Amino acid sequence: MTDTETQTLYSPRVVRELLTRHGLRPTKSLGQNFLIDGNILRFMVEAGGATSGANVFEVGPGLGVLTKALAETGANVISIEKDERLQPVLEETLAGLSNVRLVFKDALEFPWHHAPEGSILVANLPYYISTAIISKILESGRFASLTFLVQREVAMRLDAKVNSDGYGFLSALVALYGTAKRLRDVPKGAFFPEPEITSSIARITVVPGQKPAHGVVKILEAVLHHRRKTLRNNLKLAGYDDEIIRAAVQHANLEPEIRGEAIPLEKLALLAEILEIPEVSSSV
Repeated sequence: MTDTETQTLYSPRVVRELLTRHGLRPTKSLGQNFLIDGNILRFMVEAGGATSGANVFEVGPGLGVLTKALAETGANVISIEKDERLQPVLEETLAGLSNVRLVFKDALEFPWHHAPEGSILVANLPYYISTAIISKILESGRFASLTFLVQREVAMRLDAKVNSDGYGFLSALVALYGTAKRLRDVPKGAFFPEPEITSSIARITVVPGQKPAHGVVKILEAVLHHRRKTLRNNLKLAGYDDEIIRAAVQHANLEPEIRGEAIPLEKLALLAEILEIPEVSSSV
């Protein structure tokens, strides 16, 4: 990245000037903390695996700093932004880049299952929807890897093990599809404005062809929604009746009072086998 504009675009001075000129202020409710550290920017592009011809998706481009750096690798970049106020800024900062497509849409409503197979995500994720976005992208079955900036606490949960403090729905979901690694922490000063929390860059590598059995993700959500509640209570909250719960627990050889956080993935798959049969799912 030798282009002068790319090198200066992430400087605090340029960021402030862009926002002022377009009459904008970062919106806290949308998690808008813009990346202003060139070293972190380059690390993300390299760690994310953006290369010429790759299909790269980005969520929350902000001012287009990471978007531009990704595009300069020769990758085909699809960038999804919810805040339409940023359209004139992005049209300015990404001018002339024919390999960038901007989509102004809520990423939670984006049709991820239509992404080209083997796509990758490289993004500074809006923290308030990070778990939901990761879930949707993994469940689409179209992605080879996800590399993203997220709050450190979330990054630490990605590879948490069963019965550990950080284990929950996200940990189990990642384990269903592949493996996760926290690559490095990012100081608050790498953003404008500075967030209140420390961030981390993490990467999820998806195992090719890895697709959970039908209904397993739904069961993960039910059993781990309140991970410290008992299996019986979580299934009741999810709408299952006592008879179905007894049959499922017996089928999986589990104790009804076991907590959600202590249930191995293979046992959750067994639960899904009985809980998702047609006559059961139709009554939930």
